Amino acid sequence: MSDAVTLSEPRPGVALVTMEDREHKNTFTDALQVGLGEVFQEVGADERYKTAVLTGYGSFFCSGGTRDALLNIQAGGATFQVEDRPNVYSLPLDCPVPVISAMQGHAIGGGLSMGLFADLVVLSRESVYTANFMKYGFTPGFGSTRVFPEKLGTALGGELLLTGRTFRGAELAERGVPFPVLPRKDVLPTALAQAENLAEKPRTSLVMLKAHLTRRLRAELPGVIEEELAMHEVTFHQPEVKSLLMSRYGT
Repeated sequence: MSDAVTLSEPRPGVALVTMEDREHKNTFTDALQVGLGEVFQEVGADERYKTAVLTGYGSFFCSGGTRDALLNIQAGGATFQVEDRPNVYSLPLDCPVPVISAMQGHAIGGGLSMGLFADLVVLSRESVYTANFMKYGFTPGFGSTRVFPEKLGTALGGELLLTGRTFRGAELAERGVPFPVLPRKDVLPTALAQAENLAEKPRTSLVMLKAHLTRRLRAELPGVIEEELAMHEVTFHQPEVKSLLMSRYGT
């Protein structure tokens, strides 16, 4: 497995998936994407796991696409869909057992989309959450146009997507997000307590109920991705996008 992602079992039946690419601040490097794919495959296949908690390190949950990858898409060399590799952003949704996103740190762009594809979500009051696609001039991807309204509501989800604004967790709590928003130190312990509660249930029942609850979202997602990619064909290749990526990325 990639060193960027580790798998442990802190409590019986609970898989703890930790993203810890400190050099790249948990951006979607090849190492992080491959590591996540391998770990989630193991979690789904191992009958002893009844649930999974996905988290990051320190003040970073997941920082989304790298600038090099985004510039490559802008130049027409790639899309955010990678051939012969699982869609990293939807791994929490595709995992057969329930997944809890313990977003103790900043979650940016595709990193926030991935976190919202989990079944349960815990946010940090101090951390930054943003769908910053439009900050760089291109329309959102990573299934965000479907999952943001689904999990945050039409008004708030649309605001994040349209404006590219940055929100602290405390501000999202004031806006009424339907998730716990806690001090950073409490995010992972709370998620693990939720996971321990889930792990008391039979795995078969958890798998069947998750499949039922996510059926509509899973059915609609491929069509949404096609529409996002079609918008990218128009919006990503504008010269302003390259300029904004060069001047604003990471700010």
